[in-house]
Amino acid sequence: MSSKDQLRYERHIDIREGGKKAVEWLAENCDLSRSELKRVMHSGAVWLTRGTTKRLRRGSSALKYGDQLHLYYDAQVLSTQPEPAELMVDEGNYSVWYKPFGMLCQGSKYGDHCTLYRWAETHMEPERSAFVVHRLDRATEGLILLAHDKTTAADLAGQFENRQVEKRYRALVRGELLLDNQLIDQPLNGKPARSRMTTLDIDQQRQCSLIEVLLETGRKHQIRQHLAGLGHPILGDRLYGAGSNDAVDLQLQSFLLKITCPNTGALRTFRLDDNRILTTRGL
Repeated sequence: MSSKDQLRYERHIDIREGGKKAVEWLAENCDLSRSELKRVMHSGAVWLTRGTTKRLRRGSSALKYGDQLHLYYDAQVLSTQPEPAELMVDEGNYSVWYKPFGMLCQGSKYGDHCTLYRWAETHMEPERSAFVVHRLDRATEGLILLAHDKTTAADLAGQFENRQVEKRYRALVRGELLLDNQLIDQPLNGKPARSRMTTLDIDQQRQCSLIEVLLETGRKHQIRQHLAGLGHPILGDRLYGAGSNDAVDLQLQSFLLKITCPNTGALRTFRLDDNRILTTRGL
């Protein structure tokens, strides 16, 4: 079977002579056309080892003797196209975005074209690098920060790590759940996990409740697991609830972030407009 007929494969190429372009080495070692190889490289599926291993996006890059070229081809990954992200605030060295359902925060060796940081790098003007300082699940939508230089990235990442950022979410859950600033202190995977929750609305006809969540820690899937543990999984949650039976995507949204601005030292609050925040009426 030729490589172009395979849905997923890898190629690892030892460079035995210098001067040839990366796309030429790849073309000699797989059956993809040069135009397809350039698209694959632009999508982040080709890596170069030269001391360290990094993504290589330019097919015209000249390789050196002793380099190693790595192609990680996955047809399904490369064919995926997420909904566009929306730039909310641009402060030059950091920015605030609305991440849609399905967009990733972190890529894999098979590509990063579906990530928020890559979307920012290819769509912002002026063009600049983007660094992840915190994450949202693939299925969670809403506000998220990116940094655009390493100093700012370290500052913002440190704020998240030291729990100096206020993060508020809204979730639509199954059933009638009444909470009043209740602290859910339930460890996850052996680590402390704390979520403070308040009920904003109960829709008896649809049998769902609108919950506001203040995260005091930031464990993976924390809100989803805590609400499922209360017996009220988030609507559309295919992992911890009965989402496969729901006619909606995961109903979890990051709607407020409060940080210390790396530029001024002042508190900055980024909040969605009321008409964009999740409500029971949005179902």
